[in-house]
Amino acid sequence: MILALRALFLVVLASMLTVTSWASLRCPLFAVPRDVYAHPWFIATMADTYWGFLTFYVWVFYKQTSGIARGAWLVAILLLGNIAMSVYCLAELFRAAPGDGLAPVLTTRRNGPDPLGLVLAGLGVAVIALALA
Repeated sequence: MILALRALFLVVLASMLTVTSWASLRCPLFAVPRDVYAHPWFIATMADTYWGFLTFYVWVFYKQTSGIARGAWLVAILLLGNIAMSVYCLAELFRAAPGDGLAPVLTTRRNGPDPLGLVLAGLGVAVIALALA
């Protein structure tokens, strides 16, 4: 199961990096036409997306015991979405041996600040700052 989940989240990460890069090369991040971002289904999709991010974050909040790590991962998830979420899952999955069950992956708590979360949060802030510049 661990190997299958590693493969799944590698595909998620690769596909999100690919589609995000493709979109970024064709259109600036905040150049979405008003007809798109004002459309009711766009609004509903964004609400669904961000509630999903926060739902995932509940698990991260449980696993990370440091306030710094919790805050960094929240920023990373809200700004980078499934890119940050797949990186988090991969980090947790690669801590486990292939023969391990999922229980340690799902429940083992992490102490102290998480450098990976801090890096991704910084990257997310940098992406938004560049998009606004």
